[in-house]
Amino acid sequence: MTVHSSGPHLGPTQQSGLRFIQRGIAGPVLMLNLLRFRTTADYTDHPDLAPAAPISGADAFDCYIRHTLPFLRDSGGDVVFLGAGGPFLIGPDGERWDLAMLVRQSSVASFLSFTTHESYQAGLGHRAAAVEDSRLLPLTELPLPAQSRTADP
Repeated sequence: MTVHSSGPHLGPTQQSGLRFIQRGIAGPVLMLNLLRFRTTADYTDHPDLAPAAPISGADAFDCYIRHTLPFLRDSGGDVVFLGAGGPFLIGPDGERWDLAMLVRQSSVASFLSFTTHESYQAGLGHRAAAVEDSRLLPLTELPLPAQSRTADP
């Protein structure tokens, strides 16, 4: 039986992490991130990272990205797309995502090495302060289907 949670999704569960590893992805992996930000960042759990004055969730996420990029790139990854979101054209009414981000990592092992790096983890409080809800979908690239040729008349 699958249990669906209606609450915010802020990080992987032990079960989802295990499923990710068990997929046995060989080669590059792309991470599709959908993010919804808090109106005002909440640094309650990370007061050591809090700025002097309140900032928006979007600004806190910018702090997270600035902190994260060097570690991501050192591990063989990079942000390949960053875009403003909004409501869906096809999807649930009233559901919106503020930001979509696509991150390419050279391998699952490189991704795991990146996420467990102590210096990277020191800045995770910016993400926690910023994000109200999120989705992270690991993707593997597929070739485009071959085009069929129609006979000339």
